Amino acid sequence: MDTHSVEAIVIGAGMAGATAAAHLSASRRVALLEAEEVAGFHATGRSAAIWIRNYGSPDARILTAASRAFFDTPPPGFAAAPLTRRRDVVHLAPPGQVAHLEAMIAEGSDIRPLPLSALHAMVPPLRPGYAVLAAIETDCFDLDVAAIHQGFLRQLRERGGTLALRHRAGRIWKTAGLWHAEVASGAVFAAPVLVDAAGAWGDEVAALAGVGIIGLQPKRRTACIIDPGAHDCTEWPLLGDVDHNWYVRPEARRKLMISPADETDSLPLDAQPEEMDVAIAIDRMQQALDIPVARIEHKWAGLRSFTPDRGLAVGEAREAGFFWMVGQGGYGIQTAPAAGRLLAALVNGMAPDADLAAAVPLCDPRRFGGQAT
Repeated sequence: MDTHSVEAIVIGAGMAGATAAAHLSASRRVALLEAEEVAGFHATGRSAAIWIRNYGSPDARILTAASRAFFDTPPPGFAAAPLTRRRDVVHLAPPGQVAHLEAMIAEGSDIRPLPLSALHAMVPPLRPGYAVLAAIETDCFDLDVAAIHQGFLRQLRERGGTLALRHRAGRIWKTAGLWHAEVASGAVFAAPVLVDAAGAWGDEVAALAGVGIIGLQPKRRTACIIDPGAHDCTEWPLLGDVDHNWYVRPEARRKLMISPADETDSLPLDAQPEEMDVAIAIDRMQQALDIPVARIEHKWAGLRSFTPDRGLAVGEAREAGFFWMVGQGGYGIQTAPAAGRLLAALVNGMAPDADLAAAVPLCDPRRFGGQAT
């Protein structure tokens, strides 16, 4: 067999794998293995990300805050243009959701009530009477997913790492302290550290390696693009109900992206949009916004993978040298820089940075049954 000896193998070249590989490559020779013909084909390539401090599980919020400085000021040469664009986020409470929004305002950071009159001025087609309470977060911003992903892949290559596309791991085993991953060509990569960053396929990779699985559940999320007609939505906020049954956000060329915020259980696969989910998205949007929809310009779906408690899994498994970097759910882009720092610290046996310390026990994969010590 053609064996390539490296110091860390990362499986999966989406955002999780790219950031893990980039951070590890600062001190190790890294091989990043990807089954598809392009990196980020699945969840990463279908993400319309926005940085929201108050979004996600407790550990996701820690990592989101810890990623802020990177997005504001990326390293020199990381990207050719800014990674962010300011975007307000507005939460609406129809009757029945008021208590939820009041609790969010009380518990959240940088979120405040928004007078409905001001909201109507921001989003003119909002139907009177839909919401009885609104709140706004102004410290939020759109994220350039492609630029962030490519920036991490560029860091990996510049530091001497290898991105191996069309290299699906068919066998994984450990011998004499080294993890081995055999790919479709018959080549074998060997390293003392293997990082499972395979997203929806994370448990499948662990099973190949003989490592106890976490119980990841991929869930389909649907979105579509429409033309809002006479409305210039360029500066609109991201807008949705507080119970997260739908949301809209502006997209390029004065278009509007709509999602029913669905979470339909799925097998790991190339997710495709269901017509019913697209119809539900349009219906829920139109209950709130007076926008006719003549046609759907584009529609797609992606998988967001969750652990059983919906927190992230970043850290070492029971088996020495096998590390998890999975379970990002809908928070993978906004937490990526900090998650990469955390993973690299744990792999290298170093104390995580102070802004990450509180996330370590929350992200520990061994909290799940299959990973119990």
